[in-house]
Amino acid sequence: MDELLNRQAPQSLEAEQAVLGSMLIDSRCVGDVIGMLKPEDFFLRQNQELFETIYSMFNYAEPIDAVTVLNKLKELGHFDEQTTPKYLMQLMEITPTAANVKQYAAIVRDKALLRGISTAADEINETVYSGVGTASEVLEAAEKKIYALRRGTADDALERIGTVLIKTFDRLNELAKSDRDFPGHASGFKDLDRRIHGLNDGNLIILAARPGMGKTTMALNMMANVAKTSHKTVAFFSYEMSKEELARRLLSCESFVDNNKLTTGKLSKEEWSAIGVAASALSQTDIRVSDLGTVTVAEMSALCRRLDNLGLVVIDYLQLMTSAGPGGSSENRVQVVSEITRSLKVMAKELNVPVVCLSQLSRRAEQRDKNDHRPQLSDLRESGSIEQDADIVLMLYRDDYYNADSEEKNIVEVIVSKNRHGEPGTVKLQWLPEFFAFSNLESHRVEQ
Repeated sequence: MDELLNRQAPQSLEAEQAVLGSMLIDSRCVGDVIGMLKPEDFFLRQNQELFETIYSMFNYAEPIDAVTVLNKLKELGHFDEQTTPKYLMQLMEITPTAANVKQYAAIVRDKALLRGISTAADEINETVYSGVGTASEVLEAAEKKIYALRRGTADDALERIGTVLIKTFDRLNELAKSDRDFPGHASGFKDLDRRIHGLNDGNLIILAARPGMGKTTMALNMMANVAKTSHKTVAFFSYEMSKEELARRLLSCESFVDNNKLTTGKLSKEEWSAIGVAASALSQTDIRVSDLGTVTVAEMSALCRRLDNLGLVVIDYLQLMTSAGPGGSSENRVQVVSEITRSLKVMAKELNVPVVCLSQLSRRAEQRDKNDHRPQLSDLRESGSIEQDADIVLMLYRDDYYNADSEEKNIVEVIVSKNRHGEPGTVKLQWLPEFFAFSNLESHRVEQ
């Protein structure tokens, strides 16, 4: 018991003082420290208040040194005539050199993270012994707490607008120096990327079509392109196809070998060589596939949190997913799908990656006038809140699917029905069914 009472929270007051002293000695250090630490990372309340003061001055581009900080502390009411001036002088005297400020900040951040882990462990332990919730619910809550610590945020954190603006300007500078025309991951389809500004982090993108239109193929093409160009991990959850079938489709698309031949194994020497090269290229990527048909959104989110370099999540497809809640299979299906799409949007924001979810369309498009089979938002099956939760809704339409004498053979219209980043419209792509692939069709583009 005495050992427990004497146990101290992880801390390094020396590192905290060195960080603050460095910022007072050399204001050029402030920008680096602001990007690494938050006020609550400091253990000593006096150090928290001093850091908050410097933080505020930095946001307003005010000059930072011992005199100006002292004056600001007076304005904010964090000033004591006897101790504050002496403490600031002490901080400057004991700091060895401002050149090592990043190392000092790393120590402070490490101690703060250890305190966070300790707090999370206590909360998890309390939840376990309270007897509230099932084991899976407690596990999900525990994983969220740990994931929040890994990201350096709390679930209920309110971030200062000044911090957000700094990040925004950093992102703008990064984009300005880049040769890319859009901020998100490249889908591989230039006209589509220009229309939706790529696949953006935190976005829920619904890719909807009637069966046979090629929505799984388009998702696989996007996934492969993101994996190859961004060098990030891509997760594909299939509720319909096996891992082997997904691999065959990727091989066909990458090698331009007819998928029927990959199914039968009747390949020429040149085709064996082509799929060997394609397999080697695909093996260099970090594509993860799951064909478990019972994965809930909560379980999917937990699996994705364990991937350190995640760049994209693809789900095939929405109507085959089940609710995470008890009795989900017997609930009103519209309510279940609404719950799933809301959870997917939350997952996209928590993981900070684009989530592409495939969706079936109802038969309404086929029941309309024969000259008007193009899908609309109202055709989303069991729509519920799909349209509301999605940032982007893409719908596929092939005229030759309905009209045998169509002039646009193997041409797919990608109808951008909802676009939170710009205007809706339509982009045309070439459909290569034997290779399970789409390609750019630069000469065709329709504006809505």
